Amino acid sequence: MTLILLYTLVLALVHLHPALGRIPSTLDGPFEPVTVPFDATVHRYAVDLPDTDYRVRRRVTGFHPEQISVSLSTTFDSVWISWITGEYQIGYNVTPLNPESVDSVVHYGLLRYPLTQKARGTSLIYNQLYPFEGLQNYTSGIIHHVRLQGLKPSTIYYYRCGDPSIPAMSEIYHFRTMPLSGPGSYPQRIAIVGDLGLTYNTTATVHRLTSNSPDLILLVGDVTYANLYLTNGTSSDCYSCTFSQTPIHETFQPRWDYWGRFMESLISKVPIMVIEGNHEIEEQCGNQTFLAYSSRFAFPSEECGSSSAFYYSFNAGGVHFIMLGAYIAYDKSANQYKWLERDLANVDKSITPWLIAAWHPPWYSTYKAHYREVECMRIAMEDLLYSYGVDIVFNGHVHAYERSNRVYNYSLDPCGPLHITIGDGGNREKMALEHADEAGNCPEPSMTPDPFMGGFCAANFTFGPAEGKFCWDSQPEYSAFRESSFGHGILEVKNETWALWTWYRNQDSYNEFGDQIYIVRQPDLCSIRQKVNKYQSAAE
Repeated sequence: MTLILLYTLVLALVHLHPALGRIPSTLDGPFEPVTVPFDATVHRYAVDLPDTDYRVRRRVTGFHPEQISVSLSTTFDSVWISWITGEYQIGYNVTPLNPESVDSVVHYGLLRYPLTQKARGTSLIYNQLYPFEGLQNYTSGIIHHVRLQGLKPSTIYYYRCGDPSIPAMSEIYHFRTMPLSGPGSYPQRIAIVGDLGLTYNTTATVHRLTSNSPDLILLVGDVTYANLYLTNGTSSDCYSCTFSQTPIHETFQPRWDYWGRFMESLISKVPIMVIEGNHEIEEQCGNQTFLAYSSRFAFPSEECGSSSAFYYSFNAGGVHFIMLGAYIAYDKSANQYKWLERDLANVDKSITPWLIAAWHPPWYSTYKAHYREVECMRIAMEDLLYSYGVDIVFNGHVHAYERSNRVYNYSLDPCGPLHITIGDGGNREKMALEHADEAGNCPEPSMTPDPFMGGFCAANFTFGPAEGKFCWDSQPEYSAFRESSFGHGILEVKNETWALWTWYRNQDSYNEFGDQIYIVRQPDLCSIRQKVNKYQSAAE
């Protein structure tokens, strides 16, 4: 504890003395709203990485593993290793592979040689099928998920995966486990990225992100944008604009395989945790949705008491992460809400002082794109998250960057979380530039709801500077900083009260950043207020 207090004092000195390199903190807030003008030298649109690029081509043969990735379980002592064997098929007649024909084995250990431990897992395939003439069907390679258990904290493990009986084993990879949960123990760098896709902007984002040496990656939805393509591979900047007459919302599933190959060099050694976005819906015949998302990634759902891949939680050192689903029921009678209540009630802030939540569409965004479309989710869940003292919320969906002041119910509140929108990873669609508070940009309220959001809940404000209006007349006071540019963020949790947030823009040199702030928890100030709110919510 003495070391923690000493480190806090050092941070405070840096914060208070400009000569030592002053970085603003939330203790200085709330901040006056800032809008950085769009840099016209930055292209608003992204260009796809073509399927001829060597980084997305298949580099293995037979049933050797590819698209290898690591994801976390709920605690440090367990991780998931995932990979794919065999080739996908796309065409009018496809024959699915038999998942039982290839074993799911991981050899692992503390030394590269020999790998003394062994774990077995499960395998599956999925199909994307269309009962319409002219639409091509898809069947995946065999997807493997193996859970490793009994691991030590903050430790490098070596592993190789595949089927040793064929033999078809991968090369040897490595990963580092998360630190032991506790108030003085954290991953050094947590990368946050959203709306990534697979474009040349994506490659710049991932290259810059990799250079920051993250210990963990959070991808807050919209992974590959495979649904911006017809089954013949034809792409578009806007599906509804170009393909509105197609008989069903098509998707070109090989883009998932391209993405997995491109990302393998990073996520085979750095754990990635993903939550679904709207581009993962990918409806097919029989009203099936989210097949690629729920099949290709491993989720700690069972370990954290969730019954779904659409919402789950996990610990990374002294941080408890809650990943929520905006495209599945979230009202108070829904399984997700009931699970969230249980999960929050079980959080021990003496062990995991930081509480961070993430989902795809933002509650607090001032851009015209997707403005207030997720109001139903905010109304359903905001009180619950506030009452348990969530510190930071990360979202994507809006293709720009925005950081809020501490906010609750659209009002400045020193005990509310910071909401950070980071949907600027490199997506196939255009960048968001227009703000709802600018003249002529306020959306028509009836156009606000998304069909997957649960209905229409946004209405004119009944209080504050925007009372009687649907939009503010100027940048809202809860919006601290906004800029349209591609990039990613790095969160460095320093101790139980201080964390450094940095947003990096792709166009900057490596020693520059677009936004930086210390996020400071104030548990003594906020515990009483949040506790009262918690009891008020329960009484209602």
